[in-house]
Amino acid sequence: MKVSIIGAGNVGGTLAQRIVEADLSDVVLVDIAQGFAQGKAYDLADSRSLTAHERRISGSTEYWETAGSDIVVITAGLARQPGMTREELLKKNTETIRQVVKEVIRYSPQAIILMVTNPLDILTYVALKSSGFPKHRIIGMGGVLDSARFVTLLAEELNVSYSCVQALVIGAHGDTMIPLTRYSTVSGINITELLSGEKLAGISQRTVKRGAEIVSLLGKGSAYYAPSAAAFKMVKAILKDERRIVSASVLCEGEYGLDDVCIGVPVRLGKNGVEEIISLQLSKEEKEQLSASAVSIKSTLSSLILAH
Repeated sequence: MKVSIIGAGNVGGTLAQRIVEADLSDVVLVDIAQGFAQGKAYDLADSRSLTAHERRISGSTEYWETAGSDIVVITAGLARQPGMTREELLKKNTETIRQVVKEVIRYSPQAIILMVTNPLDILTYVALKSSGFPKHRIIGMGGVLDSARFVTLLAEELNVSYSCVQALVIGAHGDTMIPLTRYSTVSGINITELLSGEKLAGISQRTVKRGAEIVSLLGKGSAYYAPSAAAFKMVKAILKDERRIVSASVLCEGEYGLDDVCIGVPVRLGKNGVEEIISLQLSKEEKEQLSASAVSIKSTLSSLILAH
């Protein structure tokens, strides 16, 4: 198996470490910064005898080294700079993703693309339309990360093992995400039985703001341990054909009453990528929230198209 990671920053580098140390796949790191990916690859290679795996890892500025990848994970993109508007950031990252996808088509036309770069749902859609790949091979990571953050906050509030908690977050990877309390449990017990509505509302809101909270505390940069772990979980589900149900950003074409939008919904991940979009019986309020989240994504996409 071969996984290529485009962008060797904190998320990409940590993801590479997780993959090779789990003995899951060979890894190629690609980054436009001269020597950056190579340096990280050498460092990871030097740890092989210490972490007991035989996986090959290489780094390059050249895409030809990614040829024949089973999965291409895209973490490349700019962080927002002082004085830069969100629209300017989106435009620059859109250009980056289109260029990356062009190289994926050239060297790994059968690959599954896993999008990590933000704004995630928008850029998942951009990758889909730029590649021409079938929709089951273009997947955005956000829901796995958001659900993991929800699990953390619930487990801490209830003082229980994290492994006991299963939680689900759908919608956009951003301020309009929807933590689904009705579908979240502790060892099979619905969390609505264990926490008051007021307490759940507070935890849900903190889940939505968790990424921004981490950025604020760090002062510089953003989260990468949990994002890389979320991407690893998805890569593993695909390579091992686990048929694991997770929340991921995929193209909806009628599901949940949504059309022509990439947004977080429950899916079954396996060797072909998205094997199935899982249909949940949402309440009226949940449907309205998901619809509003989709409208927000489409509005941003419309402004991007107009900008071009």
